[in-house]
Amino acid sequence: MNAVQDGTGATPAGLEAVVAAHGGPPLRLTETTAGEMREAAATIAKILDLDDEDAAAEAINALLDRYPARPRLERVPERRWSLRATAPHDAPAPWLLSTAALALALWLSERGYCAWGRCAAPGCDRYFVDTGRRSPQRYCSTRCGTRVRVAAHRDRGR
Repeated sequence: MNAVQDGTGATPAGLEAVVAAHGGPPLRLTETTAGEMREAAATIAKILDLDDEDAAAEAINALLDRYPARPRLERVPERRWSLRATAPHDAPAPWLLSTAALALALWLSERGYCAWGRCAAPGCDRYFVDTGRRSPQRYCSTRCGTRVRVAAHRDRGR
C-alpha cells in the first residue's frame, strides 16, 4: 500500500520490485496488470482502515470467498518456512488479494484485534502492521512517533 501511495511502486517495474523485495513470486507486469495490482492495493487499504474486528473479519472473509487462498508452506531463501498463498503468475491481482486476505486473517486471529492501521502523525498517511507486543502501535515509524512527541513537547513549552 505504501509503495503504491507514495508512487515508488506505482509502475509495473516498481510493483515487481516491491513484490520481489518482500519475498513474493517473480512477476512480469504490464501497465494493465499493474493497474489491477493498484486496484487490489486499494481494496486491501480499505481493510487496513478498519479498526472494528467484526467488520474486518467480514471484509477478510469476503476476500477469501472471492479469492480463495490455497496456502502452502514454502521456504523463502535465507528465511524460515513461510505460509503463502499459491501464486498464479498470470493473475497477479487475485494472488495479491488472496495473499493479503490470508495474512490479515492469520494476524487478526492471532492478535484478536485489528493490529494494523494508518499512521496517526499529521501529514502522514502510510499504513503499518503492528508487530509490537506492548501498547497498540499508532505510527508507521519511529520517526513519525518522535516527530509527534517533539511537536507536543514544544507546544507544552509555549
